[in-house]
Amino acid sequence: MHMKYFTKEVRIALVAIAGIVILFFGMQFLKGLTLFSTDDNYYARFSDVSGLSASSPVYANGYRVGVVESIQYDYSRPDNIVAVIGLDNQLSLPKGTRAEISSDLLGNVKLELKFGPNPIDLMAKGDTIEGGTATGLMGRAAQMIPQIEVMLPKLDSILASLNTLMQDPAIKNSLHNVDDITANLSETSKELNALSAQLNKQMPTMLAKTDGVLTNVEGVTRKLNDFDLVATMQKVDRAMANVEQTTAKLNSNEGTLGLLMRDPELYNNMNATMQSADSLLMDMKQHPKRYVHFSVFGRKDK
Repeated sequence: MHMKYFTKEVRIALVAIAGIVILFFGMQFLKGLTLFSTDDNYYARFSDVSGLSASSPVYANGYRVGVVESIQYDYSRPDNIVAVIGLDNQLSLPKGTRAEISSDLLGNVKLELKFGPNPIDLMAKGDTIEGGTATGLMGRAAQMIPQIEVMLPKLDSILASLNTLMQDPAIKNSLHNVDDITANLSETSKELNALSAQLNKQMPTMLAKTDGVLTNVEGVTRKLNDFDLVATMQKVDRAMANVEQTTAKLNSNEGTLGLLMRDPELYNNMNATMQSADSLLMDMKQHPKRYVHFSVFGRKDK
């Protein structure tokens, strides 16, 4: 009896209805919506939704907390666009919370919640959130475009000047000189490396000689330490005392040398003797025959 109602046509119809229901729920799931949602609804007011649409995700601190369920456009007030958003019923929004539309480089649009300052003073379910557009990287790039447009003529002038400067033959000559200098520096570096290697080889010999010199210096220092400086100075003092005694005797009238140096009578006698000798020599020159007698034949003149 019951089998009459489950004919082939009825079974096909039931399968089609089940497929439609599954397709509907699947579409809702893919959109991020649920048919029997337990989310709390809030409203966000925008003057420009900038690509925001139903099923766009809603994030708070980088975590997905809801979805945009629908967008209501007021044709009488184009600047008053209201988006209905469903948020997790465990999420509480402080007053002053903003909803900002942002997009990434791939064009994916999402809604970011920026919480208010006071976590105790909360909004009620169904309240309206002020909306806006996040600046983001693309927004900052768009803000820089006017400045870039102002800079482009200056950049063009600078590039033209650089082009003229680079075509100057002096620049090419300078570059060639730099190449020569670099080559010379490279050669000098090689020579320095060779000199350093030679010094490294000779360093042990030099150190050995230095050790020998230091050893000799230590020996001389040891000899100087062993030298009896006090006895030597005593001998020098005695010699100076003898010199002083000799000088005192020369300055006195005692002794032969003292008398010779200080007796004027001796000087006068010596002077007189010299005068007599001088007179004698002059007389000998004038009358030589008085003093020298000789004859060729051995006979003296009387």
